[in-house]
Amino acid sequence: MEELRKLRGVAAARSLFEAGTLQRAVDRLGFVQADPIRSPARAQDLILRHRVAGYRAGDLERLYPRLDAEEDYLYAYGFVSRGVWRLLHPRGGGKPGAFEGKVLAAVTGLGEAHPGELEKHLGARRVTNAWGGLSKATTQALDWLHYRGLLRVARREGGVRVFAPARQAPDPLPARQRMRERVLALVNILAPVPLRQLRAMAARPLSRYFPGLGTAPAFLASMIKEGELAVVKAGGADYVLPPGCDLSAEAPRKVRFLAPFDPLVWDRARFEHFWGWAYRFEAYTPAAKRLRGYYAMPLLWGDEVIGWANAAVTEGSLRVETGFARPRPAGAAFRRELDAEQARLAAFLGARL
Repeated sequence: MEELRKLRGVAAARSLFEAGTLQRAVDRLGFVQADPIRSPARAQDLILRHRVAGYRAGDLERLYPRLDAEEDYLYAYGFVSRGVWRLLHPRGGGKPGAFEGKVLAAVTGLGEAHPGELEKHLGARRVTNAWGGLSKATTQALDWLHYRGLLRVARREGGVRVFAPARQAPDPLPARQRMRERVLALVNILAPVPLRQLRAMAARPLSRYFPGLGTAPAFLASMIKEGELAVVKAGGADYVLPPGCDLSAEAPRKVRFLAPFDPLVWDRARFEHFWGWAYRFEAYTPAAKRLRGYYAMPLLWGDEVIGWANAAVTEGSLRVETGFARPRPAGAAFRRELDAEQARLAAFLGARL
């Protein structure tokens, strides 16, 4: 268990680095997962508040047009640094169909286009989406064009993406180098990442975009052999780290409420292996079946996730309810740090305690 304790410390210390500017945090992470649910704030804001000095809810959306960053898909949808964005394109996937071509031409002609504005130009017909439901044809076409790098998100209006023609991408890297740096980007944000999870995350791009580079296990094995990745065994599992990672790193004794999609808790299997209890995101679970709450945020104390917090703002006042997977820590230090984290959350939300 000593090996697991060390890895928990490394995970928390690496991920929760010293707060700086928003650009620095995006560059350091490489990827910030996005989610539209706001309870008490969107996931991207809850992730960044721990890593950006003086961060307030909505700062990413407000400052995004001036950032050197893009919205795109890595292992989920979110905001990527320019360096990571370069590793995602070109994706290929065929030429635009007739309707996608009309949408691309309309956005190019307008310079920037809100989906609602495009509907006025092209109609509001609906089409069957990948889940068997109905989506607006313009929305589906915008997503197709964006995913393939033909459009970019220029900014958001009230959370709605406003699209523009894509910036000219730099010349693509050679396939092996591009895939290698993509793996390193995943390890950077999620380390220590279970080798099994990393294989799964590498498998899709290798099969879809780089079929000539072999299988994920073989590709990762070559990176490990060449010293580009380090493997540490803990609790019967193999974890991947950047080479030379400081295994003596320790997290400060602070309380933090983490977003459900924070990189520190994103991998649910690792979560259970590290902290000995199962955390599930329950926003889409029927209320009667929820165990911890609609938007329960994992509660980190030092390098231990010991419970969860549900937070809501009512008439300008923040209310926080906590629950614990094991006995609540006794002593003044925990009470003091819990109060401090609630104060930080209130300031971030512009609310009263």
